[in-house]
Amino acid sequence: MKKIRKNNLLISVRCLIIVVLMVLVLRPVIYARVVASPQPVPVALVNGDIHLPDGEVIMGGMLLMSDGRIAGIGHRLDIPEGAEVIDVGGKQVHAGLILGRTTLGLTEIGRHAESTDLAEWGNINPNVRVQVAFHSASEHIGVAAAHGITTAVAMPAGGIVSGQAAAMMTHGWTWEQMTLHAPVGMVINWPSGRTAEARDAAMASLQEAFDQARRYQLARQASANKQVTPPADLRLEALLPVLNKEVPVFIVANDIAQIQAALHWTGKEGLDMVLVGGRDAGYIADQLAARDVPVMVTPVIAGPARAWEAYNQAYRLPLLLHEAGVRFCIAGEPSAAGAYRLPQHAAAAVAFGLPREEAMKAITIYAAQILGIDKLTGSLEPGKMASIIVTSGDPLETSSTTDMVFVNGIRVPETDKHTRLYERYLEKHKQANP
Repeated sequence: MKKIRKNNLLISVRCLIIVVLMVLVLRPVIYARVVASPQPVPVALVNGDIHLPDGEVIMGGMLLMSDGRIAGIGHRLDIPEGAEVIDVGGKQVHAGLILGRTTLGLTEIGRHAESTDLAEWGNINPNVRVQVAFHSASEHIGVAAAHGITTAVAMPAGGIVSGQAAAMMTHGWTWEQMTLHAPVGMVINWPSGRTAEARDAAMASLQEAFDQARRYQLARQASANKQVTPPADLRLEALLPVLNKEVPVFIVANDIAQIQAALHWTGKEGLDMVLVGGRDAGYIADQLAARDVPVMVTPVIAGPARAWEAYNQAYRLPLLLHEAGVRFCIAGEPSAAGAYRLPQHAAAAVAFGLPREEAMKAITIYAAQILGIDKLTGSLEPGKMASIIVTSGDPLETSSTTDMVFVNGIRVPETDKHTRLYERYLEKHKQANP
């Protein structure tokens, strides 16, 4: 009996330690962000330099938002009575930035497993809906929003078929409120393996999953007229939109051999493909252009993968794709903590030859087009969501600041974890040096 009591006490102590650790880990997250309420009246931004998708800039123009949408753009607009008028004083007005690949909302502190929900057990998980795991109160989301990111594409990880990616807004109380569009793609980590045997085994699992899905699709079609439905399979059901080309496959691959194998396989299977990562895409840009396979370049700021490559290989990739006629977007870096650096990746591509206009489109309208959300966001056009940023200068210049952010017409509070820490330690410095 004494041994049993001792074991029970030990279990209780361990449980208490776990609870305390979870409170310590999650406490900063729970009280992290203030979510603003929807605008009760229309909002008009006046005296701003408004950047349109065709490159035109309306100097000293007006932009009207109403019910979360862009109601009008021009020099002279009829502002409704009672509307809130904000004079932006010659600052630049752009479409909100789109982060094409991220773990934002899925991980908080990398060393604490309790705050990370990136992957499920097993290799084949097409039924995983990443938006359900999206943590709306994450500190990283507030930082990303404060730097102009209004849409972020959360992608699951792990296994071969990781699950469904989702386009999420960077402001809201719950994942339901923040989901802009889901799914935007089915994430497949293309097999590489340290050995040919491991690679072939992974490919066999991938092929079997899609073969099963096709058999399941045929069984569903055959049973339609006979009123006999095959047993539901959530994993196979999730692959049907992919087979019907309603949802593309997001192939995560970097090596030339991987990319070429993925091109061959998706062509054979008749699937719409988007290449994610694409480190070596510049070497086979002509093949990607011929298949019209878009590329989510991530990251741009990176070193060469091989000793014989030039130091600027990653920095020049967007330029190489642009010159080859490959559709692409710049997706920043996958980490949640680095989400706010998206403009810096686009700026790095400009520094190595990509036209500035193309770089800006690569983190707005091009990203929206590749993700299939361009009818909702990605550019300043009447009828689209009012996801807008107001900046002191060119968003790709590190000296520029993001002064206002609107997500779906709601103005995001300007405070985030970075600004709070800045103010905290600035006050410490002032007290130490009166």
